[in-house]
Amino acid sequence: MSHSLSLRPAFTLVGLAVALLSGAHADTVAVAVAANFTAPMQKIAAQFEQDTGHKAELSFGSTGKFYAQIKNGAPFGVFLAADNTTPEKIAKEGLGGDASRFTYAIGQLVLWSRQAGYVDAEGKVLAKSDWQHIAVANPRLAPYGAAAMQTLDKLGLTSQVQARIVQGENIGQTYQFAASGNAELGFVALSQVTENGQLREGSGWVVPANLHETIRQDAIVLKPGEGNAAAAALMDYLKGEKARAIIKSYGYSF
Repeated sequence: MSHSLSLRPAFTLVGLAVALLSGAHADTVAVAVAANFTAPMQKIAAQFEQDTGHKAELSFGSTGKFYAQIKNGAPFGVFLAADNTTPEKIAKEGLGGDASRFTYAIGQLVLWSRQAGYVDAEGKVLAKSDWQHIAVANPRLAPYGAAAMQTLDKLGLTSQVQARIVQGENIGQTYQFAASGNAELGFVALSQVTENGQLREGSGWVVPANLHETIRQDAIVLKPGEGNAAAAALMDYLKGEKARAIIKSYGYSF
């Protein structure tokens, strides 16, 4: 009996030592995440912490606003943008490592309404006059907003629709305008309204890719993240099978 009792504390101490050792190598990285990528990144961050012990502290917003904050010295270690041009600009300006840049997702724009059956399969509702408001993200700050305006231009509907546009600061706020019903229609990210390939509610038209520039979303390690183990691990994790399965389930491609 005394022999078994003497083993238990030893086992506990070994377990504690292993836990402390693994914890000692765990790191935390502040991550600026484009608003369209909110839902998948929340899932990825939880899985990332579980699998690696590292922690990603997430902030969500518009790519344009994050760029301004990064230029002003915001201590983000990793930036997941909604485009590829902003990370490219960040690298050229010496604010991040060009070698770390890669495309983590290609986004899809969708015309969406919270009302079932409201948006038809070809988006012809845009040309109708019986709706009052359409939510669009600020095209100067949000790549999805720029893609929405390019779509309206290609369809020859910009002048017809312009007075009815309600502008969101980012794609998250734009979605809220449409989800609340304050705007009958909204150009939002497919990831915001679908999961596992299905619309969660309402009706939508996935905008054909030839109506706007490709929404190529790039990640980059920023200056404060250089040498941070969590930053390096997160960039690797985003390229792995678990993260990619989550990304794909929200309607993104690669």
